[in-house]
Amino acid sequence: MADKIIRVLLVDDHQVVRRGLRTFLEIQDDIEVVGEASDGAEGVARTEELRPDVVLMDIKMPGTDGIEALRRLRELDNPAKVLIVTSFTEQRTVVPALRAGASGYVYKDVDPDALAGAIRSVHAGHVLLQPEVAGALLADDNTGTGTGRGSTLTEREREVLSLIADGRSNREIARALVLSEKTVKTHVSNILMKLDLADRTQAALWAVRHGAAG
Repeated sequence: MADKIIRVLLVDDHQVVRRGLRTFLEIQDDIEVVGEASDGAEGVARTEELRPDVVLMDIKMPGTDGIEALRRLRELDNPAKVLIVTSFTEQRTVVPALRAGASGYVYKDVDPDALAGAIRSVHAGHVLLQPEVAGALLADDNTGTGTGRGSTLTEREREVLSLIADGRSNREIARALVLSEKTVKTHVSNILMKLDLADRTQAALWAVRHGAAG
């Protein structure tokens, strides 16, 4: 079905990488590559123009890098999910990328099935964190100084937070708690406001750090 096609934009300064990613994705029935960009600035412009569902973004690019592109997309309140495509040696830059709004990351040598699965996962609202990066985020976490802020959450908000930490999308949370997606979105917004957090990634990490995960 056409309405189930996930529209993807590729942002990488190496044409061979973009070509490889496109080749990987062309064999997937539910994924369509709608465009490419060679740097972060072009990536932001193309994201605004094409309105893809998911952006595959390199971190290190000349000019505007992936992290700055993420920040610009957040300022524009663009709804596209961003999946970082990186190499293992760039792990230290993955943490600020996730803090800037990325939904997760994959390695550049990822196999086609895993890449497609990652795209589907972030499109569904999941956050993809490898254990080593999750650990780095927690170690570097400056969000909150204890469980005090958590005391302002209602029981329902605690339930929603626990499911966010479990990697559930809003749709899955709605099904699990027998709520509408609109109500879940409201709970998520309230959680972020009460805990002074920027996004679901920080909420998931806060829950893990303060024992609020399921």
